[in-house]
Amino acid sequence: MLRPLLLSAAILVPFGAQAQGVAGPYLAARIAGFTNDYVAASEYYAQLIRRDDSNAQALENAIIINSVLGEFGEAAEIAEDLEALDQRSQFASGAKLVQALLEERFDDAQTLLDQEEGVGGALLDGLLRAWIAIAAGETTAGLAQFDTLAETESFAPFAWTQKAYALAMAGDFEGADEILSGRARGPLPANVRVIEAHAQVLVQLDRQADALDLLEQANDAANAPVLQDLQARIEAEEDVAYDVVTSPREGLAAAYFTLALLLAEDSSTTFTLLNARAATALRPNESDALILTAELLESQGQHDLAASVLTGVPRDDPAFFGAEIARADILLASDQEDAAIEVLRALSRSNADRKEVWSAYADALRRVERPADAVAAYDRAIELDGGDASENWFLFFARGTAREQLGGWDAAEADFRRALELNPEQPNVLNYLGYGLVEQRTDLDEALTLIEQAVEARPNDGYITDSLGWALYRLGRFDEAVEPMERAAMLEPLDPLINDHLGDVLWVVDRKREAEFQWRRALSLDPEEEVDRIRRKLEVGLDRVVEEEGRADAVEAARD
Repeated sequence: MLRPLLLSAAILVPFGAQAQGVAGPYLAARIAGFTNDYVAASEYYAQLIRRDDSNAQALENAIIINSVLGEFGEAAEIAEDLEALDQRSQFASGAKLVQALLEERFDDAQTLLDQEEGVGGALLDGLLRAWIAIAAGETTAGLAQFDTLAETESFAPFAWTQKAYALAMAGDFEGADEILSGRARGPLPANVRVIEAHAQVLVQLDRQADALDLLEQANDAANAPVLQDLQARIEAEEDVAYDVVTSPREGLAAAYFTLALLLAEDSSTTFTLLNARAATALRPNESDALILTAELLESQGQHDLAASVLTGVPRDDPAFFGAEIARADILLASDQEDAAIEVLRALSRSNADRKEVWSAYADALRRVERPADAVAAYDRAIELDGGDASENWFLFFARGTAREQLGGWDAAEADFRRALELNPEQPNVLNYLGYGLVEQRTDLDEALTLIEQAVEARPNDGYITDSLGWALYRLGRFDEAVEPMERAAMLEPLDPLINDHLGDVLWVVDRKREAEFQWRRALSLDPEEEVDRIRRKLEVGLDRVVEEEGRADAVEAARD
């Protein structure tokens, strides 16, 4: 195993380098590395290398940075500079290995793997050896290498899976089926790629019924567009070829992607990226590897890079619409609202029959505060599905929130109640409907019951607990409201509305100094609403504000 990446942590700037004015690029590269700003770090390291002012640590970091960016040619060139300093690095060997595979220099690749410590660890090295042999025309030796790798028990499922891919690639569908079915070597991991490969193999064997049975079971258990698409194509009696791995190069990509998936569970994000990027370099249209790469980059706050990676998913790939939805989410997260909406608008035209697309489009419109357009998009999503499936509770719930933003409480309430019919114990719906009834000052007893059910389901949710306290306040049960409202403020101490609510509750139980403290705290948290009202309460008190508003507030109702 390679050590986790610690970018620039050990860079030492020699006194002579500082005197020559190169400390700036070193420091800039170090900061960019720590913040995962790979593009900036790459540029700063390039400056140092051009000026011949880089040391071994800087060269290794530059190799890592370029590899993470998928620039393996550049990384391999820097690796040569590092080796010229008589320094060895597994990151350098890894970059050179990927570049050798890309250029089909298989003898060089094998030489790198034959180094004493290997390159990527025993599993990856073993899988690569097998595919390199097959690429060199030594198919028998390559298949035997999979067998050798499988002698290590923990590696066996991966070795057998990729051997099955290789057999299918060579046209031995019977042999591939023996492995993929579990008859030959026992059950394999039932992931989407394995199921896709097995179904395609069964079709080549004219066992369409078995393929459909396999896919129906998988699609009942999971939402996998590639399997849904494959099932639809087989049902339509279209020609379905085996295309999971169709060349040794794609097999090499599958080897890197296998390791990336394993590392994604418990390794450093950057090290996982190195392997995911290798997979996409070898197979640029590999949607699974592209999506994993984008997810990893987004987790590091590299939104622009993540969005750019997702543009590589082919339009005819079943995963395309999901990738575009993810790209829109990334654009929204980076405050590129217009670009995100345009991505989803285009997707709603090209995939107009997909409920998921309209739902995502509606969610985005709601997030950018375009509730009328959001309602129309939710209408379309519900229309496509009929609205009766239990999973559609969220569509009604979300449309209800958009309708509420438009000021149409009756229509919103109808949606919330429909959502509860589909999912009667959903805490968010229980809370939202209950809170809405409280704010409308109607059906307060029902509102309290709904909110109490939500609190029971999610006792540590500060917002739901706030709803309970506020409902008790509206009902005039002030003493009972104190405890849940204080607990809500403890659970969500930085929420201005909750602190404002707590202030109101404390005021009516004659804890006025504490109430004023909470209102000041609410103002300090930059509330988006109620600012003027909170300031007025601090000036004249809650009772006077209620009187000025001329409404039957809970305070008045209780005191009457």
